[in-house]
Amino acid sequence: KTFDENPLPARWKADISNGYSGPTVADGRVYVTDRITEPEQTERVLCFDAMTGELIWKHAYPCRYQKVGYPNGPRASVLIREGKAYSLGTMGHVFCLDAATGQVLWQRDLYTEYQIQMPIWGITASPLIEGTVLILQIGGKDNACLVGLNKDTGEEIWRALGDKASYSAPIMIDQAGKRVLVCVTGERVVGLDPADGILHWSHPFEPTRMVITVPTPVLYEDYLFVSAFYDGSLLLKLDQDTLSVSQVWRRLGPSEMQTDALHCMNSTALIMDGLIYGVDSYGELRCLDLHTGDRIWESLKAVPKDRWANIHLVRNGDTVWMFNERGELIISTLSREGFEEISRAKIIEPTTGQLGSRGGVCWSHPAYANKHVYARNDNELVCVDLSEKD
Repeated sequence: KTFDENPLPARWKADISNGYSGPTVADGRVYVTDRITEPEQTERVLCFDAMTGELIWKHAYPCRYQKVGYPNGPRASVLIREGKAYSLGTMGHVFCLDAATGQVLWQRDLYTEYQIQMPIWGITASPLIEGTVLILQIGGKDNACLVGLNKDTGEEIWRALGDKASYSAPIMIDQAGKRVLVCVTGERVVGLDPADGILHWSHPFEPTRMVITVPTPVLYEDYLFVSAFYDGSLLLKLDQDTLSVSQVWRRLGPSEMQTDALHCMNSTALIMDGLIYGVDSYGELRCLDLHTGDRIWESLKAVPKDRWANIHLVRNGDTVWMFNERGELIISTLSREGFEEISRAKIIEPTTGQLGSRGGVCWSHPAYANKHVYARNDNELVCVDLSEKD
């Protein structure tokens, strides 16, 4: 309910290197990816025991970054499904590994095979599995913005769209009695058939300056919410009789300093009780009316104001847990009346690999599992026990 200590003591810490990917916890293990540059540029997939921090296995492979801004390390989180671990690196290396042992089951170099038109900040969107299909947003040539691979063999099942890739991870939704793959590309919001990649619907979300869409689309009842740093926010209404969408509202301000609604950068908004909560371009925590996009309130108490200042929001019962870029956990309540902080404690120190200014940041999202929280910076992975103490 509250934190008794600040900082909170770690149950364990494990040495890792640089990267942006958040940890994944499954079946008593924690997975994270990182990057080392000596003696050669290498990406790694690391697996630790969730309760002790003991390194169980690691898989390393040469990976020379080419034309990648902020080359601090891998972005996409590891996906675990049916005893297999799927990793997607910054340059498009995809691996299917045995989740328990790290044995490589199959691998592909998507950058070479699909002639990826590399986004400025590399391949970022985490993979997604629906049925037997591993779905990836990679921005390949010849209508391969999105690809669907057989999750067991790596063979291509389908490819779709000639769009540029964005950094936003795809999600699955239910619409009009069907499963629909929703993705924000570098040009629009799309709904596709996950089995064959056929396009059901699309709605424009073109960048005004550059592709910089990072947050995941958010589903709330029959609404889809998307946001981007330069391009504000868009709310779509899903038709549940036909596979189509309609725009409810679209709002953006004239600049990153003069914003309207939400101009989210690294974090995904949270929607509760008909209200949108999210972090604007300079760390402003905002509450919007879902149906209009009108701002209800703004707070600068959750994270110091700065360009791209970040908070990750997770609902936990009646409270909202926040992990801000200063490495702090915050227990709070969010409502139409405002942001109420209940308790705050630091769990990890910012590092300068992810961002060189303001003493560094903690931009990677944490994982909550087994009454523990797992968080990383560019030096270590930490596990903090959050269970109530006697």
